[in-house]
Amino acid sequence: MTKLSHFDASGQAHMVDIANKEATKRTAIATGTIIMCAEAFQLLEFNASHKGDVLGIARIAAIQGTKMTATIIPLCHPLSLSHVHVEFYKDEINSSVTIEVTAETVGKTGVEMEALTGASAGLLTIYDMLKAVDKKMIIQDIHLVKKQGGKSGEFNF
Repeated sequence: MTKLSHFDASGQAHMVDIANKEATKRTAIATGTIIMCAEAFQLLEFNASHKGDVLGIARIAAIQGTKMTATIIPLCHPLSLSHVHVEFYKDEINSSVTIEVTAETVGKTGVEMEALTGASAGLLTIYDMLKAVDKKMIIQDIHLVKKQGGKSGEFNF
């Protein structure tokens, strides 16, 4: 069984000591999808929401989410991110939007949680901006797509 590093010998949660780890370039990509009704999708598609540019605000929220990860997830180390990229893919047939967040750093610990938090924040912002039209939106499939760097090497979903 894999030993979890966030627990000490007595089973108590703690922040992992990364002091002796080597700083390497680390990249993580996370994704997720929000499904909505056709009316909400049309408002998003034609930038007609009374709250403003839905995807523009969601992009900023995703970037902000990556930067705030250590304040949201208790045992995450605060990281100095070197780059965050957010992309949206609209699917008119399914009235859905998929977000892809890439987070990068040169550091002693990975950026998986930052990418995942960014994807979550972006999707939640889309929900917030369109909920007046569709409270039944579904956020799904938030997951890590890829990670590179660090001791554990590369991961591909």
